Amino acid sequence: MLTRRSLAAAPLLVLAAQAGAIPAGAAQDSFTAFLAGVRADAAHAGIRPATLDRALAGLRPNQKVLELDRYQPEFTQTWQHFRATRLSDQRISAGRQAYAQTRDLLASVQARFAVEPQVIMGIWGLETNYGSFLGGFNVIEALATLAWDGRRASFFRPELLDALKILDHGDIAFERMRGSYAGAMGQPQFMPSSYLRLAVDFDGKGRRDIWDSRADSLASIANYLAHSGWRGGEGWGVQVRLPPGFDTTLAGRERGRPLADWQRLGVRRLDGTALAGRGGDTLTAGLVLPDGAPGAGGASAGAADAFLVYPNFAAIRRYNPSDYYALSVGLLGDLVAAG
Repeated sequence: MLTRRSLAAAPLLVLAAQAGAIPAGAAQDSFTAFLAGVRADAAHAGIRPATLDRALAGLRPNQKVLELDRYQPEFTQTWQHFRATRLSDQRISAGRQAYAQTRDLLASVQARFAVEPQVIMGIWGLETNYGSFLGGFNVIEALATLAWDGRRASFFRPELLDALKILDHGDIAFERMRGSYAGAMGQPQFMPSSYLRLAVDFDGKGRRDIWDSRADSLASIANYLAHSGWRGGEGWGVQVRLPPGFDTTLAGRERGRPLADWQRLGVRRLDGTALAGRGGDTLTAGLVLPDGAPGAGGASAGAADAFLVYPNFAAIRRYNPSDYYALSVGLLGDLVAAG
């Protein structure tokens, strides 16, 4: 999980070194100097020298991290392709199996945080395929590379320091602190700052273990959503059908209006039935058209996807501010729970 990203070229020193314009060691020298500054800041924050020696020794800029940071599927793929890859039959089937195994746990999590199992399953499934793949990057190296890169240092340098605090506290061993190329960790894929603020010791074992404990992982996702404004009992949204000639200028997730208004405008559920939200006809919803306006590129109003999204949609986007992501979370969770 990560607050998103803009596109840019790789660091000039790295590019120049690859092209042979400067000695290959110049980039490493710059990185080493950067790490010295991080070490000083970390020591000032009270992180023990032994932790810093273990975590920072031998680090090098990771070019693969930089390459992946520039590849943002939410912004380079079409919605239909994104949806097909995230909502595969395999992922839905695996989710239904995981849901059956964790139903009682999810009920306990819901009782404490007022967050429904469906959305928790959707995030868990999209982030790590229900805890089956947590990422293979050295989190410290990944964060150091991105902080040194410079264009988003204001975000990644504090995350690097927070990751060092987690190691220093003994929450996870250095060799097991693996994660995404962007430094997201554990089954919920929390950034280090999110871990420090919102991870939960739900199983009562004295450690917030989002790596190996399902209880801690799922409760931490729920806690994140609760702190992001999730409103229990209202759901995230619904896929809908637009009538012929619908005025698509009304679209926009923040241009909410009561469901009763959308009903009067001819909007219906995908199966053609009347709108009926769990919050009643007064529940506010905004219209999201991930493909763009129906008719664009030859798509008809009935062919292009359309969704009415409720206020809880914004809570999912706090986890990852992409409409594609938030829609996939909602759809996946509903499909898993419906099984």
